[in-house]
Amino acid sequence: MDQKNKTTADFILLGLFPGCRYPNLLIFLILSIYALASAGNSTLILLIWLDPRLHAPMYFLLSQLSLIDLAYISTTVPKAATNYFTGRQDISFLACAAQMFSFLTLGLAECILLTLMAYDRYVAVCHPLRYTILMSPKVCLKMATFTWIGAAGAALVHTVYPMNFPLCGSRKINHYFCEIPAILRMSCVDTSVYETVKFVSTIIFLLAPFTLILTSYTLIFLTVLRMNSPKGRNKALATCSSHLTVVSLYFGQAMFIYMTPTSSHTPDQDQVGAVLGTIVTPMLNPLIYSLRNKEVVGALQKCTGRCWDRDKARSHW
Repeated sequence: MDQKNKTTADFILLGLFPGCRYPNLLIFLILSIYALASAGNSTLILLIWLDPRLHAPMYFLLSQLSLIDLAYISTTVPKAATNYFTGRQDISFLACAAQMFSFLTLGLAECILLTLMAYDRYVAVCHPLRYTILMSPKVCLKMATFTWIGAAGAALVHTVYPMNFPLCGSRKINHYFCEIPAILRMSCVDTSVYETVKFVSTIIFLLAPFTLILTSYTLIFLTVLRMNSPKGRNKALATCSSHLTVVSLYFGQAMFIYMTPTSSHTPDQDQVGAVLGTIVTPMLNPLIYSLRNKEVVGALQKCTGRCWDRDKARSHW
């Protein structure tokens, strides 16, 4: 009886692309990306914390984005790698729910934060004289608090609801982590009502933020076109282009997965979208923001210069 209860309480994660011909190469690639993402985001957080020149609202929001990305990729890759190397594919009901809640919280938080970052750039370019008031440290702290609380609240609803659907037949999840579409495919009841709830939520957390971001950047570009200084125009465009690149990567895959019915795309398509959003994007974000930002590059050069000088001094003594 105990064994039976345990079996019905657990799920089986089939892993990342179960039909892949070269699983060893795939897991090596994923772990390499994970290492790069962890190093890049950790370095960016450390630089923003240490360098006084980066103690500005834009970099505070950027540090929050790096924190989200660091946690985001850590909710899926370590478990997938552990299952691969141990040969165990099981995950308990509570662990599956916890993973789904964490994944959704971080994903929704990133949507909100990317919108707030667009607002920050809008204020900086279109209302520079009011920037210190509209983006004061107190306002930034409220933004961060709202991001985390709002995301966690919505994620809780979208974790409890689908995890309470009765499941039929095999409990094999054709994915490398517990995600809503994968759970819905195993349900033996009509999920059309929840699909509607999910669609409305995606309008609120995906389409509406994406529209606000596009509106912000439309106003920014109109303002930039009226600038007389080519240097100021180029600086504004460079900062905004970095953010737009990140927005395109993240919102594109999220809209594909969550704004279309679960039955309209295959598990492999879900996995491709998930890999782009939860693994590739967290690796690219610190590279996009750091390589195209002179202040971040300067802070990195300053930090590495200090470390180099200390090593030289120690070797001299």
